[in-house]
Amino acid sequence: MEIQENIVNKVANSGLITLNLEEYFHKGERVVYDIKDNLFHGLMLKEQDFRAFIKEHDWSQYTDKNIAITCSTNAIVPTWAYMLLANKMKPFANEVVFGSLETLEAVLYTKALAKIDVNQYADERVVIKGCADLEVPVNAFVEITSLLTPVAKSIMYGEPCSTVPIYKKKA
Repeated sequence: MEIQENIVNKVANSGLITLNLEEYFHKGERVVYDIKDNLFHGLMLKEQDFRAFIKEHDWSQYTDKNIAITCSTNAIVPTWAYMLLANKMKPFANEVVFGSLETLEAVLYTKALAKIDVNQYADERVVIKGCADLEVPVNAFVEITSLLTPVAKSIMYGEPCSTVPIYKKKA
């Protein structure tokens, strides 16, 4: 007597759409530019010296890079100095932000997620994938939740076989 079992993939038949935030990771190199290297004795910025540096520096080395401008010392740096750096880097760089690498990553994800056509998720059951090979910043999960909440039928976190409910549209 032969017993034949039909194996049914309930996850595949569930109608869930998995959204993997790892796919929105910008592959460009991340660079920290620490303005402390431009400070006189690590304490203050001398405008004349800084402007000479701005003129002479090879800005093309930042081509296609993602740059976080920061100051790691306890120095008072005028805002215009950061503005000058951004002005010179941006024609070459993919992205320039003030802050840490974490700030840079948050900005990169926010910009990438803003390009999503959320209408493709209208009235859909969406699972935001939780496990990834790359570290996805928390802000990306918050951002995608904010974008999908007005349109999705439901939002879950995790894997299709094991999810945490986040949002369900009221009937």
